[in-house]
Amino acid sequence: MPIMSVQSTSVSQTFPVKSPSIAETVRKSKWVHFKSLKFQGNTLRSNNFSARSAFNVENGGFRKYRHGVGEKDGVVIVDHGSRRKESNLMLNEFVNMFREKTGYPIVEPAHMELAEPSIRDAFALCVQQGANRVIVSPFFLFPGRHWHQDIPSLTADAANEYPDVPYIITAPLGLHELLVDVIDDRIRYCLSQAAGDVDECSVCAGTTKCSFH
Repeated sequence: MPIMSVQSTSVSQTFPVKSPSIAETVRKSKWVHFKSLKFQGNTLRSNNFSARSAFNVENGGFRKYRHGVGEKDGVVIVDHGSRRKESNLMLNEFVNMFREKTGYPIVEPAHMELAEPSIRDAFALCVQQGANRVIVSPFFLFPGRHWHQDIPSLTADAANEYPDVPYIITAPLGLHELLVDVIDDRIRYCLSQAAGDVDECSVCAGTTKCSFH
């Protein structure tokens, strides 16, 4: 594999954004898993592959690759939880989008607190659907107390009921260059809405928040 610099770990490929936002194109990039990186001098050798390359659907089946999510893996996407029903329902919509885009067969939403389903509920649902290991993915931006303490504690409690089912808690979203594109797309759409060129998005619907004060 050729040696590449850190700046060359992304793929210069564009694809249309399928969202209620304005028609934009964004760069498709790879997550960099630090355990798969080898440094040589001031350059970086990467054995990483994108999350999308970790699976493939063939003849209606789900094929598992090394280090990828397989048909016997359960994924729990957990957010903080809110007293606003609308906010909690948005996680369900995101999970549906995630499941459709990835093809992962077992994906469940969970709220850390204030709403149901809980992490315990989602963990149990994964096992009931045949998961023999569970991947808990925090829908959080940065690694604060909830990632360091609360989610691990709640997940450990849930896993106590299934001692033969291992689990892992992944890192939160953190610093990923695609988040730049997401925020830029959101800003552009809100400015277009404030100008009266587009309708309110699903986040702001009925709030009239996208306006200058």
